[in-house]
Amino acid sequence: MSDMLNRSAVALAAGIAHKELSAEELMRASLERIAEVNGTVNAVVSLRDAEDCINDARAADNETPKGPLHGLPVAIKDLANVEGLLTSMGSPIFANNIAQKDDLMVARMKAAGAIVIGKTNTPEFGLGSHTFNPVHGATRNPYDPTRSAGGSSGGAAAALAAGMIPIADGSDMMGSLRNPGAWNNVYGLRPTYGLVPLDMPGDVYLHQLAVAGPMGRSPADVAMLLDVQAGLDPRDPHSFAQAPSVPQLEGDIKGMRLGWLGDWGGAYAMEAGVMATCETALAQFESMGVSVDKLEAPFPAEQIWDAWVGLRAFANAGGKGALYDNPDLRAMLKDDAIWEIETGRALSAMDVHRLSVIRSQWFAKLNGLFAQYDALLLPSAQVWPFPVEWKSPRDIAGRAMDTYHRWMEVVIPASLVGVPCLNIPAGFSETGLPMGMQVMGPRHSDGKLLRIGQRWHEANDFAAHKPDLDALKG
Repeated sequence: MSDMLNRSAVALAAGIAHKELSAEELMRASLERIAEVNGTVNAVVSLRDAEDCINDARAADNETPKGPLHGLPVAIKDLANVEGLLTSMGSPIFANNIAQKDDLMVARMKAAGAIVIGKTNTPEFGLGSHTFNPVHGATRNPYDPTRSAGGSSGGAAAALAAGMIPIADGSDMMGSLRNPGAWNNVYGLRPTYGLVPLDMPGDVYLHQLAVAGPMGRSPADVAMLLDVQAGLDPRDPHSFAQAPSVPQLEGDIKGMRLGWLGDWGGAYAMEAGVMATCETALAQFESMGVSVDKLEAPFPAEQIWDAWVGLRAFANAGGKGALYDNPDLRAMLKDDAIWEIETGRALSAMDVHRLSVIRSQWFAKLNGLFAQYDALLLPSAQVWPFPVEWKSPRDIAGRAMDTYHRWMEVVIPASLVGVPCLNIPAGFSETGLPMGMQVMGPRHSDGKLLRIGQRWHEANDFAAHKPDLDALKG
């Protein structure tokens, strides 16, 4: 059964569709793996009753395949609603919050045949790229359980890496599909803003930062899930339809031009070994017939950061303000959430306008770069996975981090302006900890980025370097 769990989601779905394996077999194997290693990793939470999951899989075997995910077991990130399951968002405020209906993305995955078996762990409200919370505890890295799995899609990435599920959803406001992807040796795509529609309550115009998207152990798996999640929905005014990604996986990438932004001219502090690992990976691109140019910092990093901090805080103040206004609930918020709300509320309307002008200027500059390059490259993280007991790194290479999320600054050039960005595995530290690189493209280039990623996946053996499952068994 362990061999089955090493197969790609695409291969598993095809096997089920062609009756070469059963959804029940896959479900039993997945539940067995969860029972073996989840006690250590703590990636899957709110797990459904095993017999109910098996019965659903058995029913799937007796049905005509509903769609590309038919019979695949999935666990949904605990920021999204699954009817009948707990949506805690990692907050004690919502520790008993049973969802009354599926979110749009979840409904689309179910309609495509996926079987939801539970949720994946996330930081409180998804704040911070380290998955720990007072409801479900901390998620540990399968490559070293003393280390963080990243976040906020840390549970999803760790579950993928440990073979508990074949494919995973996630979300990404700052870097939550890319940082955990990097730290767990899997792929995570932050899609073009609007490609995966959101049906969350509240304002749908001002706060264009957070996206939902796919994760997988190969770009082909990511593309398969993206095509299920994506597409126009009238409830989201930013949603749109574009050509499916799966057909775009085919084709060569020889002759493409990539730009390497590295540490942004020294603006982004990097832990020892991160840059060297990524730069070694760049040589592999060149051996594939892709040219890579080292670029100067194209825009002041501090301006991008200032715009990001303010606009993110503005969004959090809008979305969580009612919790803050209730003294009893405010006492249950973590300090980072309170800081976000108070920072956002301190902004005037003209402050927000000024920050959005910076965002607009960076978008214009970035479009100029994309006129010259097929994609731009950056590390996916500035540090290796850190001890799971930490809240966040206090400094990097001797440079103090002045906020709880400054250590993630390298991910915001894409996040601020809504362009797609794919994490690809880039290698490992001397102690075996994974690292990744961001491949960032212009709006609507999601399929092209996945094609680059798929050729990368085929040319490298990073996927063969799997966690030591025996070390994870309780």
